[in-house]
Amino acid sequence: MQINNHELHRFLNELLKPEKIRDYCPNGLQVEGKADVRRIVTGVTASQALIDAAVEKRADAIIVHHGYFWKGENPCLTGMKRTRLATLLKHDINLFAYHLPLDIHPKLGNNAQLAQRLGIEVDGGLIAEDPNSVAMRGHLQESISVAEMAARLTSSLKRTPLVEGDQNRKLRTIAWCTGGGQGFIEQAAEQGIDAFITGEVSEQTIHTAREMGIAFFAAGHHATERYGAMAIGQYLAEQLDLSVEFVDIDNPA
Repeated sequence: MQINNHELHRFLNELLKPEKIRDYCPNGLQVEGKADVRRIVTGVTASQALIDAAVEKRADAIIVHHGYFWKGENPCLTGMKRTRLATLLKHDINLFAYHLPLDIHPKLGNNAQLAQRLGIEVDGGLIAEDPNSVAMRGHLQESISVAEMAARLTSSLKRTPLVEGDQNRKLRTIAWCTGGGQGFIEQAAEQGIDAFITGEVSEQTIHTAREMGIAFFAAGHHATERYGAMAIGQYLAEQLDLSVEFVDIDNPA
């Protein structure tokens, strides 16, 4: 099967609704390629390695979480940026990128997919007054220890997390935000939530966890955000009968 690139764009926009959230980059079709899309590669970041993999697999489109044209970045097409775009244009590959819309989708998003893998039942957004809260809150059916949650993260994400907190402490309520969401830890602690899970860690985050009495897990930006792009690909394959492959470019960060 095949689909027109602009029809695919409309389908993705209807699914992810980027117009409903303010973001740090343009969401949707960032680089236009060939009109007919048969093969799609999905991934976390539109790195040169992912683009090269797409070329090798003769993909017509790439769908990622981290694309290009971020607010505040140098707009000049030089160096690494030039090379990436030149490769896409040379091979006529469409690049679609969805940042926050792919974090918050209630079924296919990074946060929803992480919760599913960790056995967390979603209660809602951490910021209750924000209908598009990027951080989430939920609970476990049965309490587990900090050490058991660390083991669950390691098994699910194939990555050993950084952990702050008493290993024997029992956890029932969980807040989380994939990727670089460590800044939400204070809101989680203020709500009395037992633990906060994210991808990255900043120096001050450890002090916040200790002083506010909340367990903290940093399981990797890349590792916590693999599954949204993977889920979108599976959904497109099922709904549109397209050939879709997730390519995992290893990244320890």
